[in-house]
Amino acid sequence: MNSIEQIAEEIYKAETEKQPIAPIRTFFKGGRNIEAAYEIQQLVTQKKIAKGAQLVGKKIGLTSFAVQKQLGVDEPDFGILTDDMQIKNHSKISFSQLMQPKAEAEWAFVLKENLDADMITLNDVKNAIDYAVVAIEVVGSRIKNWDIKITDTIADNASASHFVLGSKKIDLSKIDLVNCKMQMFKNDSLVSEGNGQACMGNPLNAVQWLAKTMQKNNQPLKVGEIILSGALGPMIEIKKGDNLSAQIDNFDKVKFKVV
Repeated sequence: MNSIEQIAEEIYKAETEKQPIAPIRTFFKGGRNIEAAYEIQQLVTQKKIAKGAQLVGKKIGLTSFAVQKQLGVDEPDFGILTDDMQIKNHSKISFSQLMQPKAEAEWAFVLKENLDADMITLNDVKNAIDYAVVAIEVVGSRIKNWDIKITDTIADNASASHFVLGSKKIDLSKIDLVNCKMQMFKNDSLVSEGNGQACMGNPLNAVQWLAKTMQKNNQPLKVGEIILSGALGPMIEIKKGDNLSAQIDNFDKVKFKVV
């Protein structure tokens, strides 16, 4: 059996060389080892930091109950965001920087307080959020043909790739987080839509789960962190030349182009 250090090196190499690898769950008895998968994720993150990347936040994945059921889990997962993953709003990214990319639209939240209490309530989460922005997350997989189960996606940083944040900072009091309507467009065609309920009933439920999980792991969420809270509708595939944009309710669109 390969060691977690060897698997982390394989994932890091796959990302840097843009060459997908076979599913890593095959290295574990029964194919499932969530604890080891997070250890691998952490090792890959440490490699990126050693090369100059800076931590800027977290992403929450598997916030759709249907997707959780599909992967045989009963809770979300998380990945790490670094500064080199951010695409500026209204800008471009080369397709060569992406791996089997897909996109989903969601709320991103920026924290103004640490979330490090022993008991973290939804009210604590609300009070800790400075503002929200409309966001598009680009997901990608270092695993060949997206052949993933829970161990694969966690080890692969929750299938994180890049993210785009809207330019308008929005106060939570101006958002109906449960009933807000999301629309995502590709080349001016509507390709995905949904609402706040699609993200664990309320995106703040996802953030509360993350805050509790990180506190339990002795890595509490900190002031200034960006939190990608989870998709409000189906993800869509991305190809060269695509123009993507997303809007939630009547707030400003977030946009980028793949070149």
